[in-house]
Amino acid sequence: MNDKIDGSMGRRTPRGLRQFFKAVSLMANSPWGSGPKDDKGGSGGNGQKPGPRNPWVTPDPADTGRGRAPRGPSALDELLRKGRGGFGGGGSGGGGGGGFDLADSARFWKWGVLGLVVAWLAFSSFHIVPPEKEGVVTRLGSYARTVGPGIKWTFPAPIERVRLEDVRAIRTMAIGSPNATDENFVLTRDQSLVDLAYEVRWSVRDPELFFFQLADPEGTIREVGESAMRATVANFDLVQAIGPGRVEIEAQVQQRMQALLDQYRAGVSIQGIAIRQADPPSQVDEAFKEVTAARQQRESSINRARAYEQQVLERARGDTSAFEQIYAQYRLAPEVTRQRLYYETMENVLSNVDKTIVEPSGVTTYLPLSEVQRRAPAAPEAATKGGQ
Repeated sequence: MNDKIDGSMGRRTPRGLRQFFKAVSLMANSPWGSGPKDDKGGSGGNGQKPGPRNPWVTPDPADTGRGRAPRGPSALDELLRKGRGGFGGGGSGGGGGGGFDLADSARFWKWGVLGLVVAWLAFSSFHIVPPEKEGVVTRLGSYARTVGPGIKWTFPAPIERVRLEDVRAIRTMAIGSPNATDENFVLTRDQSLVDLAYEVRWSVRDPELFFFQLADPEGTIREVGESAMRATVANFDLVQAIGPGRVEIEAQVQQRMQALLDQYRAGVSIQGIAIRQADPPSQVDEAFKEVTAARQQRESSINRARAYEQQVLERARGDTSAFEQIYAQYRLAPEVTRQRLYYETMENVLSNVDKTIVEPSGVTTYLPLSEVQRRAPAAPEAATKGGQ
């Protein structure tokens, strides 16, 4: 390059060099400075002009003696001072070296702790018990009392705790499943097996006993239900177990379960038993279906025979009643009744006979009345066909 470069960055200076010197000038005037000056006013002995002081570095006290005016607090000091002021502390102006106000800090912590205590008492001492539930209060883990619906007060936790339990809900426990692959076999009185699937409906009667008397209340209910069902089905044969004996089995199982749970003091009420499936084992299911079909056919034949028997009996009762009425009339007027019975009987007998018997004298002994009667309906038909 033959172009002259002067200190004022003349017009003939190339464009690339002008940009380079501009970047160097900006770095020299950056807020971080170019380093401390020496005693002769230089900057590190390189002859460059000193830059501004680093804002994060506190001013050097020696600069004051060298004729420089002391600067104010740095930006970091101002930030810390404002932060201390927000927490109740204060700082002196200029130097930014203020500290916390101990009185204000103690007052702040005192009110904070008081608020936490009030919140703890409010949330752990007052309890809302819904109408359908009851609350079991435990004191240091032991049963204390049972509270009803409403707003209840207890000692704060962990001294006393409240456990809510729905005493009106009816819960359902399924034992065996109609769609399960595992069969629930129960032995009957005639040494047969029946696959049973049933449901137990129960509710909590006493929350205290339900929570504290048994280690596993629901498991106990299941085992008691299975035991009661096996003991009850053992008194019925297979035909009754899979057919007409279901209702009686359900009633007996409910009674047995309630008696056993009362002995265990489980605090549970058995609301009912519902048998959902009662089938023979799958290996003999087809044979039992045929037996069931034959049994239904037998019942149908028996019902038809009983219906016919009822019809015959009703007809006989009607004939008997009619005969008794006629006999009563015969006792009142024997001759009249006898003559009327004779006429009625002859009318029933001769109604289907072609001959007509006429008793009075002076009448031809034979008249073809039956032939005349047959021809009478035929004449209108012939006239109708001729007109067409």
